[in-house]
Amino acid sequence: MDRGMHEVGVMTSILEAVLEELKNHKVQKVEEVRLTIGDLTYLGEDQLSFAFEILTRGTILEGSTLVVEHEEVEVRCPTCGYDGRAEYYQDEMYSSNVPTLNCPRCGSRVDVVKGKSCTVRSIKVVEEDVPA
Repeated sequence: MDRGMHEVGVMTSILEAVLEELKNHKVQKVEEVRLTIGDLTYLGEDQLSFAFEILTRGTILEGSTLVVEHEEVEVRCPTCGYDGRAEYYQDEMYSSNVPTLNCPRCGSRVDVVKGKSCTVRSIKVVEEDVPA
C-alpha cells in the first residue's frame, strides 16, 4: 500500500464519525479537531494533516485546525510486573524510533496498555445563535 493511503482511509473514517456527531448539534462552524494518535498506529502526522485538509473541503470542517497529540507506548509485564513506558530503538530504515515489545526490566514479552489508540479527543465549535 502506498505511504499516505493508510492515513487517508483512517482520516475518512474519523471525519465520517465527526460529521455524524455534529448532526446532533447546532453548529455554525468547527474551529478545531483534536486527535490522540498512539505510536503503534504508525500514522504519519503530516499525512493525516494533508488528508484532513483535502477531505474537509466543502464541509462544515473546512478551515478548521487539526491538532494531533501523540500517545507513547506503555506496557505491562506479566512476568515481573513492570508497568510503564516501553523502550524504543532507532529504526534506520524508517528513520524513526520503534517501541520494543519486550520488558525493559526482564526481557519477557509484554502486554501493550497504551499507544494503540486513534481517538477524537475534542471538537471545538462555534454554535449557531438560538433565538430566545
